[in-house]
Amino acid sequence: MQKVLDGIEKAGNKVPHPALIFLGLIVIVIVASQILAWSGTSVTTEVAEPGTAQVEPEYPGGTSVPGNDAPPAPAVPNFEVHKETITAKTLLDGDGIRFIFTTAVQNFNDFGVVAVILVAMIGVGVSEEAGLIAALIRKMVKVAPKGAITFIIVLLGGISSVASDAGYLVLIPLGAAAFASLGRHPLAGIAAAYAGVSVAFFVNILITPADGIITEVTNETIALVAPGVHLNVTQNLYFSIASTIFCALVMTVITERLLEPRLGKYDASEAPSDAPVDHQPSDEEMALESRGLRWSVYYLLVAVAIVSALTFIPGAPLRNPDTGEIFGNSPFMSSLLFIISMLFLAAGLGYGRGAKSLVGSTNVINAIVKTFNGLGGLIFLMLLIAQFIAYFNYSNISTLAATGLADLLERADIGALPLLIGFILLVAIIDLIMPGVIPKWAILAPIFVPLFYRLGIAPQTVIAAYRVGDGPMNVITPLMVYLPFIVLVCQRYRKKAGIGTVVSMMLPYTFIVLVTWTLFYIAWYAIGIPWGPDAPVHLG
Repeated sequence: MQKVLDGIEKAGNKVPHPALIFLGLIVIVIVASQILAWSGTSVTTEVAEPGTAQVEPEYPGGTSVPGNDAPPAPAVPNFEVHKETITAKTLLDGDGIRFIFTTAVQNFNDFGVVAVILVAMIGVGVSEEAGLIAALIRKMVKVAPKGAITFIIVLLGGISSVASDAGYLVLIPLGAAAFASLGRHPLAGIAAAYAGVSVAFFVNILITPADGIITEVTNETIALVAPGVHLNVTQNLYFSIASTIFCALVMTVITERLLEPRLGKYDASEAPSDAPVDHQPSDEEMALESRGLRWSVYYLLVAVAIVSALTFIPGAPLRNPDTGEIFGNSPFMSSLLFIISMLFLAAGLGYGRGAKSLVGSTNVINAIVKTFNGLGGLIFLMLLIAQFIAYFNYSNISTLAATGLADLLERADIGALPLLIGFILLVAIIDLIMPGVIPKWAILAPIFVPLFYRLGIAPQTVIAAYRVGDGPMNVITPLMVYLPFIVLVCQRYRKKAGIGTVVSMMLPYTFIVLVTWTLFYIAWYAIGIPWGPDAPVHLG
């Protein structure tokens, strides 16, 4: 198996630059759209979509726009289920060509990942340039048991999904630095953090915003066969908490028993010439580091106090102005990534001031500019990815493929448990071409929730199966929008790293977690443990 993975890495790294890969994929999508349109490919299915009658105030970039007198949206939008015939659309007719030429700028503008990365890297970049990240890593390594570092990083990755993209942008570089500081291979730290964030993305020990949307979609679809059935967001809470811990343990074993032996001892000569050097601080520098950490805590506490005042005081601006809630549909949740970035910025400024490593506004600005300069190639690649995803969605290829696979499984004449296992595998396959949690469920829920209900299987059981299938493929699909960022982080430690490096590292996580987590699901189902409060495995 190690030889197979080494072969995958070598083959993967010999492919052209990722920008050329996505240019090729764009050409393939354009040609395929024409072939499918010529053949008249179409499907008729039921799709869950947000109701068109609602008006929701916009908060561009997480800031409130006053003067919007429209009625506010509820915490989660209402979804409506309707039949829809979906046909393949060519990109080579008049409408398609107009779409290609007129939407190039808008496609990139709508690709929110770019803005997310830039905003998040402001705080992280200043903290890293000031030396705060390295200092925190040294403290964490000194305090935490060495044998628990992998598990801590993986578990933090799982919990970070509540903040959506923050785990990708913050924890993955941190994982590499933590492993390097222990003399372990930094690529193993990257893999552990990436797996923790992404492989089990749709489970958490906390309730996430995605839980609310998935629950609402399910309630709309179950109304087709059982109007009186209504789920709440805790319908998978027990299973989600248990799965988070179980998957973290499995991924820890994979990292330490499979990946690290394969990577071997890290050779610093693999890093590029301008890579940061692991500097051993002197006693004087250690004293400044301790002072910097104290100042970072002071600055951080002030920042937290400001955010708390803007959030927790009744009527505060970061609460929902109509319901007063904080953790549902609120400006606080919409601005969570920005808040995290600003907290990192405050801590970085405090550390730089206390440790005298980053003093003066000009040096702070230069640190941010230096961070952005390192993202130039990534931004260009994101431009191409944005076009590819827009063309892929316009042609309806992903929807046609997902619906066709779902119809095939629906017609399969097998029992309930084998059908649930088949559903998990189906979701995993679809995840390769449609990584988003919500778009897949909007297509699959109207088909499978009523189907399983007629077989006596509760909707919460279907959602739990969906959680199992949704994550493991995330780390190997080329459509993962953060894959170029992962490659960029790997290249800090191995200059020849490429997509093949990442895929070969992550393949064991994908297949081992998918198999073991499916077995975990089967055992849970067989024992009959409730998925959450008042959420039994079978219909009563």
